Amino acid sequence: MVVYSAKNLTSRAQARGLLAVAVREMWGLSPLPEIARQEGGKPFFPEHENFHFNLSHSGELALCALDSLPVGADIQIVKQWRPSLPGRVCSSEELDWLEGQPDLWPAFTLVWALKEARAKESGRGLTSSIRDIRVPLPGEGDARLDGLWFRTWTGPGWAAAVCGHNPPPEQIVQSCCW
Repeated sequence: MVVYSAKNLTSRAQARGLLAVAVREMWGLSPLPEIARQEGGKPFFPEHENFHFNLSHSGELALCALDSLPVGADIQIVKQWRPSLPGRVCSSEELDWLEGQPDLWPAFTLVWALKEARAKESGRGLTSSIRDIRVPLPGEGDARLDGLWFRTWTGPGWAAAVCGHNPPPEQIVQSCCW
């Protein structure tokens, strides 16, 4: 698995530009192959079934994960969510963990990114109760749950996560130009 990111995006189309750079660097494919959507909405390359990717963007940020097996990625700008949201979307274990964190909203954003990444890896999206999407509690390094690998990253005002069948990288490849 390889994970790319970009910042200072001024349009949503630039996230697809990040995907094009990543696909060219990882698999040597240029231009970006045709993209179709599975029944659950997950994007894929119909002419390259063994090349899996997932793309996320939030505000001026984008995150892209590529792998040989299904993968999910999510990036979120940290913000203050509705106060009732954690109670509606987190398991009791996740709520207990959140209570022990010094700053609720960055911690909650990490949990949210993990849940989104897992939902996107499956290809089903957020079709079931978000509370029921099982993810490991955020921590340092890789985590394993239900045969899947997870990793989170944070930066000033953002949180990101990936979920896949192969170990995620420690570092995100920063991309700036497309």
